[in-house]
Amino acid sequence: MTSLKVGDQAPNFTAKDQDGNTVTLGDFKGQKLVLFFYPKASTPGCTVEACNLRDNYERFTASGYAILGVSADSERRQTNFRNKHEFPYALLADEDKKVINAFGVWGPKKFMGKEYDGIHRTTFVIDANGVIEEVITKVKTKEHTNQILK
Repeated sequence: MTSLKVGDQAPNFTAKDQDGNTVTLGDFKGQKLVLFFYPKASTPGCTVEACNLRDNYERFTASGYAILGVSADSERRQTNFRNKHEFPYALLADEDKKVINAFGVWGPKKFMGKEYDGIHRTTFVIDANGVIEEVITKVKTKEHTNQILK
């Protein structure tokens, strides 16, 4: 789906997080970033994926990674999702899909025989210089940490 690949410069972005704070790619300069796109806050698969990252958060920080989640949900939905599950990382409320489109993760999907447009569950691992190190398109929600931290 995405045309971004390993070695590409990650698209610069500016978006609001669940608390209305402005977040940009530049905020993570000098730090590695796990940028995970998920279809919808508080749905079963997204909850499992986000909780897997939460439960292994110390492993990520020990390896020099920041984590940032992105979906097209409102700030309020992201706040509820984050507070309910006590995520130690921010969630971007990308309602206008600027970040989602910049990373090319919006497009046709199929679910139970129906086609519709939505976010493809995709994770980008970005190095300290903003270069994409890995693109994970076949996310295993229960095993996601192990897919990233090999």
